[in-house]
This record gives sequence, structure tokens and C-alpha cells, in this order.
Amino acid sequence: MKTTNIRQFFKEFHNDEVCLEHLFNTRFGQEHECPKCKRAAKWYRLQSEQAFSCQWCGHHIHPMVGTIFEKSRTPLQLWFYAIFLFTTSRHGVSGKELQRQLGVTYKTAWRMAALIREHMAAIDGEAPLGGKGKVVEVDETFYGGKTTGLDWRSRKSVILGMVERDGNAMLHVVPKQSRQHLIPVITDNVKHGSEIHTDELRAYQKSFSRTNYTYKTVNHSQGEYAKPDGTTTNSIESFFNHLKKSIAGTHTSVSPKHLQRYVKEFEYRFNRRMRPQTMLSELLSRFPDLDA
Repeated sequence: MKTTNIRQFFKEFHNDEVCLEHLFNTRFGQEHECPKCKRAAKWYRLQSEQAFSCQWCGHHIHPMVGTIFEKSRTPLQLWFYAIFLFTTSRHGVSGKELQRQLGVTYKTAWRMAALIREHMAAIDGEAPLGGKGKVVEVDETFYGGKTTGLDWRSRKSVILGMVERDGNAMLHVVPKQSRQHLIPVITDNVKHGSEIHTDELRAYQKSFSRTNYTYKTVNHSQGEYAKPDGTTTNSIESFFNHLKKSIAGTHTSVSPKHLQRYVKEFEYRFNRRMRPQTMLSELLSRFPDLDA
């Protein structure tokens, strides 16, 4: 599948029948062993429901069951098109934009977008970053509306970011900017032997000075952003900058309750920045929850 523009998309997925057949073929395919009679079978499309029937025993397979499309009354082609929009935008897709594009209610559009983001996160997975000889930049940022007062930090969400140099990123929304909330997430997701670069936050310095990591810092408070030996956190900070500007431009703001979904969407897209043409095919053919 090399669908890269809207003309190619509608040429390939021109109706619900084609979309359902694509879903069946990628998940099961002809000669798939029937779970009931245990025989390799040819499968025939049923006209009365969105299912395929075994040639031997008549057992039904419903390709949409167990996917984000299950129990949805929205046409399957619109689901596919919504996913297409997510894969062709660098800044995400708002619920209102989906509502306009698909001609559905805002409630339906919002639900579809939330499920697509969860699907992107599931496919991206949580594979550990780094390893011996590799550099992982770590930083955190505050997200939320403008606020004043000495306790402004407690009224904002904290996003922890980790980016492997020339590799993948991983983001997590954590409760607080504290050692007990930051360090476990890092040690669980960065392989031992990695070289970790951070800023001067004391929580990092106290935790990584005697560990299985090589640890280096830059001191932003003294105007230090990159050292001659390559120590820097510029990559993760650039990612945060793109994330915040994209959310502000596309969604205006995101509530703390749903922020994790949005950061995982941008993580998924970042990790495929060198192969964006594969995103649509991947999202329409892989279902990690079912393969587990």
C-alpha cells in the first residue's frame, strides 16, 4: 500500500466493502484456519452482516471485532479516511476538523480521534531506548495554560521526554517534577550502558551519578546548551517545542486527563519521521492488542 495523497486513498478504498475486505485479508486472509472446524478454508463474504463465512462449517469471522472499529455505526471508509488524515498531518487533527471532514457529530469525531490515538500508541509500543555506546537525551517540560503564583508548577502537567540520538523518542505524562516520579520511568525505559544527557536538574544529578549509565549534563542557567564533547539536550527540547506549538495551533489546549493520548500520538509520528509513507499501511494492518 503506497497511499500518499487523497486521490490515491479514494482510488484504493473507494467503498466500505473494499475496506472490510482489506481488514479481513490483513488480519486473516484466505486459507485461514477456521477456529471452529480447524480446517484451512475459503471464506465467503456475507451480505447480511459485516462478516465472512467458513466454506466447511459456516463459522463466521467478523474482521472488525477486537479493533477500534468494533461496535461503531460509522462507515468503515470514514474510519480509514480519518486515519489517513492523522498520517498526513504533522500537527495532528482536531475533533472539530474530523467533524467537518467526515460529516459526523462532534461526539463521534472526538471518540474516533481518541481511539485512533490509542491505536497509534499501541502500535508504537514501549521498546527501551539506548544501549551501549548510544546517547539518550532526557528532559521534562511543563504543559498548561498561563498561570501565576509560587505554586504554578503544581497547576501544570509534567511531560517527561527521552530521545535516543538519531533514534526514537518516548514521552510520558508524570504526576510531578520530582525524583520519585521521573527516575523510575527513565530507568525502566533506557537500557543500562546508555549515555544519558540532561540539564542541571538536581533530581537527575543525585540519581545518575552512581548508576549503570554514563551521565553528562548541560547547565542552562549558565547559558550552556551544547558542550564541545556533544553533550546537549537540544533534540528533546526541539521535540517539546514542536509538540507545544502543534497542540496550540491544532487543538488550542488539551486537558491533563487526555494529555497522555496526545503526546503518544506525536511520539508515534516522530518515530516514523524517516518513513512517513508506512504509517497508513501500519495503522490499517497491525493490531497489537490482538497479537499479544
